Amino acid sequence: MNARSPAEALTGTDDEASRHALHRGERVWLETNCYVDLWIELLHHLGCDPHAALGFTVTQAFEGDQFTFPKFSLDDIGRLYGLQAQELAIYDTLEAHVCEQTKRGHVVVAEVDAFYLPDTRATAYRQTHSKTTIAVDSIDAQAKRITYFHNAGYFALSGEDYDAVFRLTPELASDVNVLFPYVEFVKRLRAPLEGDALVQRSVDLLKLRLEDRPATNPISQWRAEFPDHSRALLERDVAYYHLYTFNVMRQLGSNFELLSKYLAWLNAHGVDIPVDIQSNAQAIASEAMVMQFRLARARMRSRSDPCTDCFDSLEAAYDKVIEPLAARFL
Repeated sequence: MNARSPAEALTGTDDEASRHALHRGERVWLETNCYVDLWIELLHHLGCDPHAALGFTVTQAFEGDQFTFPKFSLDDIGRLYGLQAQELAIYDTLEAHVCEQTKRGHVVVAEVDAFYLPDTRATAYRQTHSKTTIAVDSIDAQAKRITYFHNAGYFALSGEDYDAVFRLTPELASDVNVLFPYVEFVKRLRAPLEGDALVQRSVDLLKLRLEDRPATNPISQWRAEFPDHSRALLERDVAYYHLYTFNVMRQLGSNFELLSKYLAWLNAHGVDIPVDIQSNAQAIASEAMVMQFRLARARMRSRSDPCTDCFDSLEAAYDKVIEPLAARFL
């Protein structure tokens, strides 16, 4: 698994033109979450089409205080692309383990603090401590430099940021209360499926995911809890609003936008799916964004907004997506 060219990697800037199609063009939700977006670009970098692994989107449920955090199934990634992701035991420095694994041609997926990632300059860099996930594909320990995937981009960092990410600075290294991060490594076991074989395996995995679909409409479940959520949004600070909308509206909307893209990909590869299923998945993405803006306006005015019409639209659209898909494939 080779990295991008050194000239491209060491710029430390993201080239939008090199991103996968899922991160280009018209999107209601430009990003999903750090894990999904990272894997889209990592798979693209490794010559794999991430569309085929988007069947996980049909399993999203409402968890009481949030929607299920969308994540690629590592089992699906193995079956489709011949890639195996395993937990990496961290008993030495993270730097030492990354050096060993990348030397073996593997990619290391690690939880780190966004405070030290220069690509988060607009949100977290040197401002806010928050957990995020990156995938390191190359490291130069002598030069103190890595190249890595994060969200929808590919970046480089070095110097003080390198020392901080790997917790090599004296104050971080000496903190005995800091636990080791959760880390995975990705290795190639076989060549990825291609063509008709890739599409057929994707459909087979979609059938398995549909068997795990929610038993009841998760939008209806959210609607029942929303009055309490709405009160909390008015009582808490703006930081809570942003966290709430990220874990509720954004995860719901971006998940169904990915599902819409997946269904379009299946149709383009000869798998006949009624167009209204795809359009209703996209409608959930759009309506979730509308609701996010409405809640922002309601909060600014210190007024409650039940968003009745938004819920009506979301519920109806959901009913026209998941069960019809199940009827089509099961």
